[in-house]
Amino acid sequence: MRVALGSKRLRLGLAFVLVLLMVLGVRLFQLQALDLNGMAQAGLSKRLTTTAVQPVRGSILDTNGKHFARSVERFDIVVDQTLSTGDTFTRPLADGSGRETIPLEQGFRELSEVLGIDAGTLEDSIVGDKIFNYVVQSVTPEVKNKALEVGIPGVYADQTSVRTYPAGQVAGSIVGYVGSDGEAREGLELALSDQLDGDPGSKTFEIGGDGIRIPYATNEDVPAVDGQSVRLTIDQDLQWFAQQTIASQVEEYDAEWGNIVVVEAKTGAIRAMAESTTPDPNFPGATSPEDRQPRSVSAAVEPGSTTKLITMAAALEEGIIEPTSEFELDNTYTVDNQTFKDAFEHGTERRTAAGIFAKSMNTGTVKIGEQLTKQERYDWLKKFGIGQKLNTGLSQESSGILAQPGDWDDRQQYTVLFGQGLAQTALHTAMVYQAVANDGVKLEPRLVDAYIDPDGTEHVVPQDEGTEVVSEKTSSELQKMLETVTVDGSGQTGALEQYRVGSKTGTAEAPGPNGGYDGYTLSYAGMAPIEDPEYVVVVTLQRPKGDLYYLVPGYSFQKVMKQVLNSNNVAPSTRKPDTYPVEY
Repeated sequence: MRVALGSKRLRLGLAFVLVLLMVLGVRLFQLQALDLNGMAQAGLSKRLTTTAVQPVRGSILDTNGKHFARSVERFDIVVDQTLSTGDTFTRPLADGSGRETIPLEQGFRELSEVLGIDAGTLEDSIVGDKIFNYVVQSVTPEVKNKALEVGIPGVYADQTSVRTYPAGQVAGSIVGYVGSDGEAREGLELALSDQLDGDPGSKTFEIGGDGIRIPYATNEDVPAVDGQSVRLTIDQDLQWFAQQTIASQVEEYDAEWGNIVVVEAKTGAIRAMAESTTPDPNFPGATSPEDRQPRSVSAAVEPGSTTKLITMAAALEEGIIEPTSEFELDNTYTVDNQTFKDAFEHGTERRTAAGIFAKSMNTGTVKIGEQLTKQERYDWLKKFGIGQKLNTGLSQESSGILAQPGDWDDRQQYTVLFGQGLAQTALHTAMVYQAVANDGVKLEPRLVDAYIDPDGTEHVVPQDEGTEVVSEKTSSELQKMLETVTVDGSGQTGALEQYRVGSKTGTAEAPGPNGGYDGYTLSYAGMAPIEDPEYVVVVTLQRPKGDLYYLVPGYSFQKVMKQVLNSNNVAPSTRKPDTYPVEY
């Protein structure tokens, strides 16, 4: 009986042990195989570290591939302080035969020599309880490699870049700049951020308890996609020359500012857009905010007599005049109780239409222009792009000011014929002359020539097909009238020895902050060689001081036009000037 009872107890004990083993086995299977509570995943998550990989921002290049802006690869040395614990750490031996144990203090000293930072300062930045802390920012790849070779746990590198501007102030107001926070500021840096930025990537890897990356463990890389580079139409050398030229004349005349615009007549490409004061994007804070803007597209001023080209174009195209049409003119002319006066004193003169244009006579211009209706005057200004944005992509671009004809007062309806009572930028003026230089076909200005992928694939920006604003016949007559201005009129200061030039001067009263006029805007616009115009140059001077007779923007035109023609190997003119008679 006792044997049977003992046997029963034994069987019960064995059954209990089997059940217990079964429960433990099931639990072990759950933990190790099924991981229902995600414990393994949780452990892995604690070991995983993900760092961002920043794309390299695309470069901004000139038409010949010279850099205006580029990004240089740099690294931030950072630390997860929670991994930098203990008095020692291990790192691989130099010969790869094993690992060595290093005192943490020795690691600080070695890293100090690499980074050029006091060891005590390094210890303060590395030891603590922060998951992320900067040790030093923006070091070269060589310094980064040496810093990581020291092997202090938790110390790693984040890729970044530094934006540099090798050309300095050359085209600084066009290029803009990137701030210390990596955000684009002003200019094309801001306007073209979508193309330049690229897309960030990431790196995910496992770190052991000693803060060292675990070889052959989880390693997931999402590569960054670098930004596109942008090639401009600007010629860096010509831009520098034009900036030097206009800065010198602004200083000589004590003007507020000045600019020079150079446009390729047959393509609309902007080859230079120079300001007398422009920022160095490496140090933008050294230049006042108003001088950081490209005034060639942002500053709308009353252009004065350069706009008479539009009046003559309209009158020729509408059949109101011929270049040799005859007019008898006194020093003043009155219409609708509004009296207009020429800039120079004269008695009764017998002038051709070309002579009125050559001598820049307001009286004759109004006498011609009054034959157009107010709506026609407005429509012709709009046709040449006045009062409209020019789509350069620059955020500061101004459309200028052109009131509706119904809003013109009794005087303004006539002053718009000679460039007062409206406002436009220097680039507007340049594109008016571009249309005449291009056989009457107006193009959109081109500032961006191509976008270039990181692998070198180019995406050339299509050239505008253009819009015919006047016939080829009218354009040819206007070109001859412009040459007459250079030879026998107000544009003689811009004449070149080897090239025939067509030009027009402009003088407009400049409105001050209180509504009255307190100075002048001087300009000189022209094209060359006139027998087949290839380039247009426009010079503007705002509020120069001194006697107007001795203030000559034509000198700057002469220097820059000669430079652009010579540097582009344009053949000198072989025929003598072909002009219209200015008197009869």
